[in-house]
Amino acid sequence: MSSLKEIKTRIQSVKSTQKITSAMKMVSSAKLRKAQKTIENFFPYEQRLNGLLNNFLSAEEDSVSIFADNREVSRVAIVVFASNSSLCGGFNANVIKRMNACIKEHKSLGNENILIYPVGKKVSKATKKLGFEPQGNYEEMADKPNYAQAVLLANQVMDLFQSKAVDKVVLIYHHFKSKSSQVMTTETYLPFQLKKPETGAVSLNYIVEPDRATILDELIPKVLRLKIYTALLDSNASEHAARTMAMQIATDNADDILQNLSLLYNKSRQQAITNELLDIMGGSFK
Repeated sequence: MSSLKEIKTRIQSVKSTQKITSAMKMVSSAKLRKAQKTIENFFPYEQRLNGLLNNFLSAEEDSVSIFADNREVSRVAIVVFASNSSLCGGFNANVIKRMNACIKEHKSLGNENILIYPVGKKVSKATKKLGFEPQGNYEEMADKPNYAQAVLLANQVMDLFQSKAVDKVVLIYHHFKSKSSQVMTTETYLPFQLKKPETGAVSLNYIVEPDRATILDELIPKVLRLKIYTALLDSNASEHAARTMAMQIATDNADDILQNLSLLYNKSRQQAITNELLDIMGGSFK
């Protein structure tokens, strides 16, 4: 059985760790509330713009865009959203695992034809370990989502697709649903899927200037830029949610350990007192 001093030291150590995890949980909760508010404020705008595009496409018989060009894939770009720091459960591990799966899926193209755009320090390090050179540094964007920086990234991959430097762009990120639910998502960003409303849906007949083709050429890139920003916001909120839950679990586990250590300490102390009494009683009969 451990000595009383050793048990007491362990209790103090666990209490110190619990203070840290509890503080980290509160910080992450505050950041999560801010991230949720940002998503809630941005979501109606994104939905409205997507609805506008869908309604606009419903009036087009043969809507064509360079960003909807389906061609044989000989080069692919993968945009991966993770975080800069750890202590957020399996958040980063899940992203890296999904990135590995995506790389294996396109393995036949050769490593030189797989471009990885890592948003976050953790996935950037994983990219280097796999033998790939990260296509840029986006660590600041992972910590503080910024629309201007998201647009720069979107423009970069859109230009690659438009110039046929890549034939496909894939997004990997966590979709935020709630504090306890974040869905690992892999989706094709380019070529853009022109989704028209279902049969029977209400179609609005817009009067446009200068013409439909020009409006479509402006609207689709705008929706694509918003998609990158949406994925960034989703990933950021998911990170804070995952860290909040991880720190909550760690704090609860510390409580369980403290209870067990306190019980062990009391038993050891009781045993020590009993032994001392037996020694005293044994000495009195000599």
